[in-house]
Parts: sequence; structure tokens; C-alpha cells
Amino acid sequence: MKKLIVTLGCLLIALLAFAQPSSTDKKQGTTTTEPIEVTGTIIRTMIAEGAAASYQPRNTLVVREDSSNNPGRYVLNGRGHVVNKAGEIVQTAIKPGTRVRVYYADMGDLRMIDHVVVID
Repeated sequence: MKKLIVTLGCLLIALLAFAQPSSTDKKQGTTTTEPIEVTGTIIRTMIAEGAAASYQPRNTLVVREDSSNNPGRYVLNGRGHVVNKAGEIVQTAIKPGTRVRVYYADMGDLRMIDHVVVID
């Protein structure tokens, strides 16, 4: 009885192995290649470090930069761009005098913020 069950099991396995489709079948078709042209401008991310001064006007972070006495103005567009040194999102407003590092891109006469890291 055991011999019969083992034989039937081997027979089923063999049938399943032979029933699988062949992987050597090649589909024939035509392919075409077309050149792709990409146009645009390269946006460089720049870094400025200093002390936060204010959020005036709305969505604009004013930072008194270390390298000059002139305040830099950066446009903050959207939410979730302000993080601490550990990379966690800062939920509270940045207080004036807080040390920050601003990662931004020059967009003509605007400096668009990528993200702000609160150093203190």
C-alpha cells in the first residue's frame, strides 16, 4: 500500500514538472528606438547658516546670515520643511535668534527653501 501511494505521488510530481511551459520560447516582435531629448535647468541646492529673525511677510523666513550683516529672505512653500538635527519634523514655530541652517535653491530673485535644519 505504501509503495502504491509513493508511486502515485511521484507520478503526480512528474506530470506537474512536464506540464510547465517551456522557458525557451521566444516571442518575436519589432522594436523601435526613438531619441529622447531632455531640456530644463539644473537647480543647485545651496546652504546658508545663521540666526532666524522673523517670518515676515507670511511664508518668508528671514535669517541673519553669519557671513554678512544683511538678512537673507527665503520663501517657505508648504509644510514639513523644518527639521531638527535628528531629522525629525519640528512642529513649533522657529523663535527669533534660533540657529538654523537653510538649504535652498535660487529661483531668479527668490530663494526657495528645500528644508531648514534647526541647530539649537
